[in-house]
Amino acid sequence: MSGLFSRANGVLAACTIGNAVGVTPMVYTVFGLFLIPISTEFGWPRSAVSLVLLVLAVAGAISYPVVGRIIDRYGARRVLLAGNLLFAASVALVSVTSANPLHFYLTYALIGITAAIPSTVMYTKVIAGWFDRSRGFALGIAGGFGNGVGAAIAPVFVAMLLSTYGWRGAHLGIALAIVAIGFPVLFLLLRNAPLNKSIDSDAAEGMTLTEARRTKSFWIILVAVALGAGCMTAVFAHVVPMLVDRGIGMERAVSVLVTFSLVTALWQVGVGYTLDRFPRPWIAAPFYISAMIGLILLETSTSYTLLLLAGALMGLGLGTEYGVLPYFLSRYFGVRHYGAISGMIYGVIVLTQGITPFLMDLDFDSNGNYRIAVLVICIAMLAGAFLLTRLQPFVRVPAAGQI
Repeated sequence: MSGLFSRANGVLAACTIGNAVGVTPMVYTVFGLFLIPISTEFGWPRSAVSLVLLVLAVAGAISYPVVGRIIDRYGARRVLLAGNLLFAASVALVSVTSANPLHFYLTYALIGITAAIPSTVMYTKVIAGWFDRSRGFALGIAGGFGNGVGAAIAPVFVAMLLSTYGWRGAHLGIALAIVAIGFPVLFLLLRNAPLNKSIDSDAAEGMTLTEARRTKSFWIILVAVALGAGCMTAVFAHVVPMLVDRGIGMERAVSVLVTFSLVTALWQVGVGYTLDRFPRPWIAAPFYISAMIGLILLETSTSYTLLLLAGALMGLGLGTEYGVLPYFLSRYFGVRHYGAISGMIYGVIVLTQGITPFLMDLDFDSNGNYRIAVLVICIAMLAGAFLLTRLQPFVRVPAAGQI
């Protein structure tokens, strides 16, 4: 058992670091810092720049199900190692892109395809195969401290690169960090789940994608999390421009973004730990409301303290949305076909994460502010919270004596 714990902990560390240099911290989180410089250099409206997130999302939505099936069939280790290198190379290509829209959008399409390989959804497949009883906590560690802490550090790192090397040099720096930090850890610690791991047979087998799609829970999870994660990720990408447009200094705007990131990280661990001990799906609903309140504060407040509180409240919401999804999927549908099932759901979620930033910037280009977008997001968060209350209890609870 001690050997199993040692290997499992190594895998957990690898997945955590892999998430820290994945697409959420290295592309989505820092996109707001590049929005104004790229828009200024190319002479484009902001919506034309943020359209690349939609391009990235469409490419990812197509790629996630394919990558999920490949990992289900061939195992995760080799696929994720190759994905780390391909993702870094595609990010580096942004440094040589031109003001030609086709060139710019194709570069981000490539990022979307390659980023789907070493992605959170694929790391959750690995975690779900290694952990059962403490699965929520392990998923929270990998997703929370990975994506969250990575997203907290990345804006500071990128802001330093921007001030010295500009937005092109900053993308080279991001690509170097992806490889230099991620690849050695993945190579040394990442392992496929053992075939003889003793876990509940229902979880080991699980539903196929076709069977899962016939359940009400599948569609509730898809819509509720797509609404929540899609909307709040769009806000996450716009925290800096939203505040800078209102006269808040760059340093304070970045600190609000960092607060948002850190709380997202910590609460993913907290919500996973809570679900392990109180496995009731509706507990996610109140945190959608907290995110909505935080967004209202972000849009209306000028107090630095209240802006930091806004970041924290939104972090509770986004941490919940990220944290509950892999747990819900593995508990409702099992882990045998987890890659295919999660690939489809994450594909839809990524698509919403690409559409919503573009729609936010369309609102800005039309009205000079984000007020209509904020109102629509608040309504969407209320709808997502209601849907979560309609989920049925989990079919099974992990038995005693399992990891």
